[in-house]
Amino acid sequence: MKGTLSTVKKAPPLLRDGASVILTGSSAATAGMSAFIAYSATKVAIRNFARGWIVDLPPWRIGVNVLVPGSTSTPVRHTAAPNEDFHQKMMEMESVAAPLGRVAEPDDIAAANAALFHA
Repeated sequence: MKGTLSTVKKAPPLLRDGASVILTGSSAATAGMSAFIAYSATKVAIRNFARGWIVDLPPWRIGVNVLVPGSTSTPVRHTAAPNEDFHQKMMEMESVAAPLGRVAEPDDIAAANAALFHA
């Protein structure tokens, strides 16, 4: 959180009008999970940073978005929770926030970021 806060606070003079700040959020910010209490708290903070920056950054015409990718197939995901039952429960919890209806691939997230960046 400290890195995100420091970076975005110092970025406006370095960015062009119409630039985008895209933060990575998580569905953990809206659904508490006992195994991810600290992680969930940081993602709540990211959402609230974005809400504040939406108010603070308009003089620079900088857009702020929070991308919430949902379950994504990454090495960390498989290392942290290799149990397939856990992955299924995650998908059930995220069913509303998972428009793909499946675990996302990193390329899916990259495409969503590119779309926000060019919006």
